Amino acid sequence: MGSAPTRSEVLFLFRSLLRTARQFTDYNIREYAKRRTVDAFRHNMRISDPAEAATAFAEGKSQLEVAKRQAVVYSLYAPRVKSVMEMN
Repeated sequence: MGSAPTRSEVLFLFRSLLRTARQFTDYNIREYAKRRTVDAFRHNMRISDPAEAATAFAEGKSQLEVAKRQAVVYSLYAPRVKSVMEMN
């Protein structure tokens, strides 16, 4: 693989994943994406092997692309009314 990602690259990926999670209109999906992001970064926090860190970083980048695509798809098919309380 490549070299280990820098701290700034990892933080940028983390923030990008959280920003993408905010784009989901459904509360449950939005919170799931945020929780999964935080859990994955906590799980990979102690990686010291550069090859393993590069693999985890590449996996995170691919998950970011998936999340971006899913956010677009969910926004296309989002319900017009967000909750029962907003219906007339």
